[in-house]
Amino acid sequence: MSRIGKKPIVIPSGVDITITGSTVTVKGAKGTITYEVNSRASVVISDGENGKELKINVANTSDSFGRSIWGTTRANLANLIKGVTEGFSKSLEVIGVGYKVNVQGQKIVLEVGFSHDVDVPLPTGITATVEKNILTLSGIDNVALGQFASRIRLVRKPEPYGGKGIKYTTETVRRKAGKTAKTGE
Repeated sequence: MSRIGKKPIVIPSGVDITITGSTVTVKGAKGTITYEVNSRASVVISDGENGKELKINVANTSDSFGRSIWGTTRANLANLIKGVTEGFSKSLEVIGVGYKVNVQGQKIVLEVGFSHDVDVPLPTGITATVEKNILTLSGIDNVALGQFASRIRLVRKPEPYGGKGIKYTTETVRRKAGKTAKTGE
């Protein structure tokens, strides 16, 4: 039995969930997201102690892949509900002498030590704001937001000797000692 998959998801007020076949559509104050449920799992809306609840079931609980899909589906649907009610955000920090980040319309312009500026187009559903050297990305889809933040970080990963690059604000870069000069004897 999946401990995570067994837990029902309480549907907050203001969130509409539509289930058609294996597609779940979640609509809230911040937007609408659709999710395709694996064929081994099924989603049901039922009445619970705290109002409407979303329950995930698996046909065969002895199947290890079915159990893993059970917990994954529940976690993904909980993230969708959180996304349409609160939203998600990730912050990236640009560190380095002369390194800059700007948002120009629907693209992010990075000046990170190359001979040219790097333009990264913003995907639909993701907004960006810049305050000094911190780029904050926000959106309702946690997966798309994480992939886009990772793509921006890969433009100039933080390096361990000088500490320059693009890193998450929660990330800690382990610094290495540089070369030391030999002393004369």
